[in-house]
Amino acid sequence: MAPYSPDQLPAGARSRFDDNGNGLRMHVLEAGASDLPTVILLHGFPELAYCWRKVMPILADAGYHVIAPDQRGYGRTTGGATDYDCDLAEFHPVNLARDIVALANVLGLKQVTVVGHDFGSPVAGYCATLHPELFIKTVFMSAPFEGITSAEATTAGQASRQQLSGELAQLNPPRKHYQDYYCSDAANANMTLAPYGLKNFQRAYYHVKSSDWSGNSPHRLPDDSAAALATMPPYYIMFDESGMAESVAPDAHSDGEITQNKWLPEPELEVFHTEFARTGYQGGLNWYRAIRTAPPRDLENYSPVIHQPTLFISGAQDWGTYQKPGALEHMQSNICRDLQGTHLIDGAGHWVQQEQPEETARLLFDFLKTQY
Repeated sequence: MAPYSPDQLPAGARSRFDDNGNGLRMHVLEAGASDLPTVILLHGFPELAYCWRKVMPILADAGYHVIAPDQRGYGRTTGGATDYDCDLAEFHPVNLARDIVALANVLGLKQVTVVGHDFGSPVAGYCATLHPELFIKTVFMSAPFEGITSAEATTAGQASRQQLSGELAQLNPPRKHYQDYYCSDAANANMTLAPYGLKNFQRAYYHVKSSDWSGNSPHRLPDDSAAALATMPPYYIMFDESGMAESVAPDAHSDGEITQNKWLPEPELEVFHTEFARTGYQGGLNWYRAIRTAPPRDLENYSPVIHQPTLFISGAQDWGTYQKPGALEHMQSNICRDLQGTHLIDGAGHWVQQEQPEETARLLFDFLKTQY
């Protein structure tokens, strides 16, 4: 794989590769001088390091060394498995965090602020929990971090998911949780081979989870019952007979809201399209399957509490903040002992760092510059 061409990147950003020492040749975007304080930005699903393109130059101009890798299973990073029938231990958050630790070691970094968006949020959380000496500050974005998960908690969680799946199936019409769909062997083909085209699917998927979609009015749910969860949009609680391609199809050819997009213009969407057309989604989907598997036993030796300074940022129109009832409150009360703030940015849905990059960067900068 070749690096990105300069015309694909904002001024001052660079694309290169590093062997991370954990089996990967990682594609990394970089901005700012390497002798400045370092911030590592971790993307989620279905994203790339490229999702940080608008934030990176702002932080670099503010005096930071900014690193954003394509994580395991994504983009131009190679070396790991990307098929359905693989060893899911590669994709457990413990190993995903190990990827970032190994990259930091290769780069000679001693102290880092780690920022995780969406599924990058638990990876950042595992980094901070397992290696507090390296990751001195942590920012969670769009997905509250509930702490590292023991083998016992994983087993209990699986039982709860099975019960919820049964309850969702009993609704009229029957529903299913999007993570159950993501764990199925049909999900990758359903999205990659969407009958109306991959790029149209991507445009529709990014659209319905953004503040542009008028159907997003997130709020705290009263409980985690099937009936309560089913009030969320169908990209979270899907109709049983539909895949994600069908769930977002009504917005794939709209002449209304979707054509007004300003935060993801066509040339930038084309970067996502080119990468996922080549790789498919299975590498990222394996992350969802891996969190349902038993973690290494030595996790029991670690405290789930994060003592380092932390921050939470999300979009005010992002259902991700509330999709798991009680998760935000659990993070605030039980996990983050030095939570510096919870910020919900208006005019942003799930893709907060792309929809509102200036405000996201401002909040990050205010957090980064504070001395502890």
